[in-house]
Amino acid sequence: MITIFDYFGVEVPYKERYRLIKEAGFDGVLLYWSDEFGNINYKCNPEQARNRGLYIENIHTSFDNINDFWIDNLNGKEITDYLLQCVNDCNDYEIPTMIVHLTSGDNPPPYNLIGLDRIKIITERAEHKGVNVALENLRKYDFLEYVFNRIHSRRLGFCFDSGHQNCHCKNVDLLSMYGDKLMALHLHDNDESGDQHRMPFDGSINWNVVMKKLTDINYSGSIALEIMNKGYEHIKDPRELLTIAFERAKRLEALG
Repeated sequence: MITIFDYFGVEVPYKERYRLIKEAGFDGVLLYWSDEFGNINYKCNPEQARNRGLYIENIHTSFDNINDFWIDNLNGKEITDYLLQCVNDCNDYEIPTMIVHLTSGDNPPPYNLIGLDRIKIITERAEHKGVNVALENLRKYDFLEYVFNRIHSRRLGFCFDSGHQNCHCKNVDLLSMYGDKLMALHLHDNDESGDQHRMPFDGSINWNVVMKKLTDINYSGSIALEIMNKGYEHIKDPRELLTIAFERAKRLEALG
């Protein structure tokens, strides 16, 4: 199965973009679950995507003010309530997995019991609802270790982001460390100078190594792209961009 994040760098009405994604050959989509970027009807997107024959692989939760998740303040409580609602939404909209950022930037608050207790509450809700909560690797990957060493649940797992690893912790073997918890992929490339969300094979990632590691841990999920149009800004036709993206995903699949 080959999937793609539903915003791929070109502005297209949502109903139209799902048609184009399906016509390009993709089996499913990853959705952003918030109205913060002007998509006020985001809860309509699962139905629109399914109407085009697309599978909804997961939702990406908002990471706005996410560092407050580790602070005993109103923002932290609101973020926790939002993530609990995301668990409910996954259950209501029959979406198996939600992706969560634990931090943002280079200087988040230190991990602590405040955030850990909040993750426990979210995990308990996820267990009750039958929803997977996948924590994504970011700049501060030690937060993953802190949480996974203290909360053990089949509903709490890992989202591997290839681009984040390449530019933030290139020499850390996250797939070997947390491959047994892998619930989702975000596959994209960069030149190590920043989080560019380039097409696979347009940066410095050794995709032979990545795909071999996925094979070694017996990963059987989808090839999931989280790309933008970096380097393809001259392409105005979304069909052309999606054709290139699908071809890159097929190349990745062939390496597996």
